[in-house]
Amino acid sequence: MTRSLVVPARHRAHLTASDLHVARGGKPVLTGVDLTVSPGIRLGVVGENGRGKTTLLQALSGALAPDSGSVRLVGTFGVADQEMPIADDRTVGDLIDVELADARFAVAELDAATEALAEERPGAEERYATALAAAESLDAWDADRRVDLSLAALGAVADRSRPLATLSVGQRYRVRLACLLGAGHDLLLLDEPTNHLDAGGLAHLTTRLREYPGGVVLVSHDRALLSDVVTAVLDLDPTRDGRPRTYGGGYAGYREGRRAERERWLAEYREQQAEHQRLAGDLAAAQDRLSTGWRPAKGTGRHTRATRAPGLVRAVHRRQEDLEAHVVAVPEPPLRLEVPELPVMPGVTVLAAEDVTVGGRLTRPCSVSLRSGDRLVVTGANGAGKSTLLSLLAGALAPASGTVRRARAARVALLAQESPVSSRRSARDVHAAAVGELVVAGRLREAEVVSLARLGVLSAADARRRVSELSIGQQRRLDLALLLASRPHVVLLDEPTNHLSMTLVEELTEALTATGAAVVLATHDRQLLRDTADWPRLRL
Repeated sequence: MTRSLVVPARHRAHLTASDLHVARGGKPVLTGVDLTVSPGIRLGVVGENGRGKTTLLQALSGALAPDSGSVRLVGTFGVADQEMPIADDRTVGDLIDVELADARFAVAELDAATEALAEERPGAEERYATALAAAESLDAWDADRRVDLSLAALGAVADRSRPLATLSVGQRYRVRLACLLGAGHDLLLLDEPTNHLDAGGLAHLTTRLREYPGGVVLVSHDRALLSDVVTAVLDLDPTRDGRPRTYGGGYAGYREGRRAERERWLAEYREQQAEHQRLAGDLAAAQDRLSTGWRPAKGTGRHTRATRAPGLVRAVHRRQEDLEAHVVAVPEPPLRLEVPELPVMPGVTVLAAEDVTVGGRLTRPCSVSLRSGDRLVVTGANGAGKSTLLSLLAGALAPASGTVRRARAARVALLAQESPVSSRRSARDVHAAAVGELVVAGRLREAEVVSLARLGVLSAADARRRVSELSIGQQRRLDLALLLASRPHVVLLDEPTNHLSMTLVEELTEALTATGAAVVLATHDRQLLRDTADWPRLRL
């Protein structure tokens, strides 16, 4: 098959989607998506798990035909899916050759055109001009160097003879990402590109995307990457009219716009609910007057009673018609985390660890002292002992040396990295049982009990489901609810952003900043570290 010379569209490149709809198994996945991406636009795509982010990228790339709507793409593009399965004997070099094929062909075509020009063949000048324009537009001579730089910066395998099948999923992804960053496409479609990167790789990706001359569609839960890179955000989470929203002003503009949108949504919903309740009250009052209130005093003439009764009946009918005509058109807004007021012990050291160690897990003696309102961020490389230290503070682990002391009656709660074994009981029953045990043990007063519904972490329907049927993220939400329900004096959080939505993480961060309880946080999350930049640090 004859290969044609590819000339990137560059400033003419654009990607447009109009009113995209995709359903799977009869269930809507994407509803009314509109977007436009051109050079210099870096569009972040966000939303809870299952909102259709990956499906959207598939529709934009042409890998999936939408049920309705249209996609128009002008220019070259590269796609990085979350995973890159390999089932043949291709090598790292083969993958690089595929991604740089246009650049390689442009250089080869330019060499051939140069030879034709030297031999004064017919049409050689036009062929040479076309080949030169393509090679310059692709910056074809520098393509391999760009890929090599990205391979090194991302920690990817650079041995071109290495079979892809011998690499892990993460290693293959890094090779593919390096190729895309070096290929010079007009448009990049990236699905969770930070999943397999370390700090150095994250820094390189951030820099390259910020400098990228083409357009970018970036699906990510990484709030730091979104904050550093995107110029606009497409939010696929529910809205009052059921259609996605696009927010300008980068990630900060998205956060502010979404907050305002949610507040308007909640205000309209409450207003319509209040009106509905008022009409229901009017109907109940009219019905009450019809059954009792219309009867005149004893001795009143029959004519008077007969005259008043039809008017009351008509009033009841009017009230009933008003109520039936009033529809609460605004759907119930999404859940919002409501952290209860946590208790304090003024002037008391609620928790202290002195020179604690655990063999093979926390080898250097570590000391921590906490009073109500204290904040502490524990940092360090994987394996440094962050989780071990939090387990010691929570009392879930005994130190090999050193001591841990807690103030009398102080409640200490830990959100571990992973959820416990799933239960066949409903989330509501698990929550009620945990709270009941605390009350019976005298560690929690009845007046301090907070219902699962009030916390705003699970919908009523999800609260009735078995824990084993909940998603990982929903189980993590239940873990958080159990922690808050214990009304702790000390809150210990081990990688709290794992599996939680960006919205919930932001609400939790805001609540932790304001609480009077002591808070200890262990995390690698770059945005959470930024949000807590003024908290004291303990590096292990």
